[in-house]
Amino acid sequence: MLTISESAAEVIKLVLVGGDSPEGSGLRIAPAGEGLQASIAAEPQSGDEVIEESGVRVFLEPQVATLLGDKVLDAERDSNGELALAVRD
Repeated sequence: MLTISESAAEVIKLVLVGGDSPEGSGLRIAPAGEGLQASIAAEPQSGDEVIEESGVRVFLEPQVATLLGDKVLDAERDSNGELALAVRD
């Protein structure tokens, strides 16, 4: 199962609070083109794997759950110095 680092949980909390998300919302990760897309979701879609860790919820589309099953969702600074989510082995 995907693990969520403390730093990633903090980024997700900021995104959810900044988006004025309703109680129980989470970050949903799904396929998009040749990559992955993360978006705020009020609830998981049918079949999504739900991960609750460090006070946040992440919803993984079934294919993504298989792909990221043994990975860590982390946060790092991008080239502009902004915090961004990253997947690590």
